[in-house]
Amino acid sequence: MKNEVQRVALVTGSNRGLGLETCRQLGRLGYKVILTARVEAAGETAAAKLREESIDVQYRHLDVTDHDEIGGLVESLRGAPGRIDVLVANAGIFPEGTDYPDITSALDVDMETVRQTLETNTLGHMALYQAVIPVMQAQGYGRIAILSSTAGRLSDMGTGMPGYRMSHVANNALARIFAAETEGDNIKINTVCPFWVKTRMGGPEALLEVEEGAETITWLATLPDNGPTGGFFRDKQQMEW
Repeated sequence: MKNEVQRVALVTGSNRGLGLETCRQLGRLGYKVILTARVEAAGETAAAKLREESIDVQYRHLDVTDHDEIGGLVESLRGAPGRIDVLVANAGIFPEGTDYPDITSALDVDMETVRQTLETNTLGHMALYQAVIPVMQAQGYGRIAILSSTAGRLSDMGTGMPGYRMSHVANNALARIFAAETEGDNIKINTVCPFWVKTRMGGPEALLEVEEGAETITWLATLPDNGPTGGFFRDKQQMEW
């Protein structure tokens, strides 16, 4: 990576799946990676695995629903390594998909399930954007890639999964809002649908390997200064909302 200062990437929910693979791809590009997870043993094991691949990575505990912990982590990273260049908002849950294909209807979904989904997938990350973006503004550089889904597209909105769908509608809206509010700051904020990937959430029948699913995430995390912001992407192509 052709930078005098080593760039730092913070990736949420990154002890497995797309988050872990994104850490790997960014690490191979020369980024210092902050791998986060709620379960310490899983996070430490994942970080150790990446270090065996000569990737510069450290594990930090993070539950995105704990706003005090978010503030503490960001303040710590201000001290060392002293910057946050990339944020990949990957942590997410899909409790309504447990009984797929009998996915929960909006007519009878448990409201607590909806609240938990929104808190993890959207509101927790919004608090993280509020903490991280001032760091990016101060250094004059930032890239935020927000994991989303076509399940959150209004253009083809369908039945079922109301909490999951709403969380990603909101994620797409947040990308537009924060992109507008950081215009001129050299901060690029976009959402990405990795499509159907062979992760624990996607299952073994999914069409894409995890390496393929992470490619667009990594691309958005490393956009040039003239790259897009406030968009929704899959396969490096912008999609309808």
